Amino acid sequence: MPTRPGRDVLLAVVLGGAVGGTLRWWIGDLVPDGADFPWTTFAINLTGSLVLALLPALSAVRRRPALVAGLGPGLLGGFTTLSTYTEQGRTLLADGRTGLAAAYLLGTFAACLAAVTLAGHLSTLAARAEFEAEEGNE
Repeated sequence: MPTRPGRDVLLAVVLGGAVGGTLRWWIGDLVPDGADFPWTTFAINLTGSLVLALLPALSAVRRRPALVAGLGPGLLGGFTTLSTYTEQGRTLLADGRTGLAAAYLLGTFAACLAAVTLAGHLSTLAARAEFEAEEGNE
């Protein structure tokens, strides 16, 4: 049976999510998406995917379950935004911009996948194995 996370881990996720969501909102307010393409959301999701995938490479993060949870599902979970991504895709479709919607939805997915692949190449096999052994992504 899986163990329940401690209060410190739960608090880290709550605080990280609040900071990540606020940061995403602030960036979106500071640099609104353009009329033609949702570049801000695209950049947020791409950056968040890259940083999230790099977490296993950081031994200081791997050794602290509260830090893993606070930065991963907390901060970066609040920062990246699947709901906005899908809503913007839906809006583009509703506006009859099928090609742009497809480019945005598939392009975001492909770019984030490329970022995760890059992060995998930047982290060492030993760091990834240690992360998995420590169950760092739970």
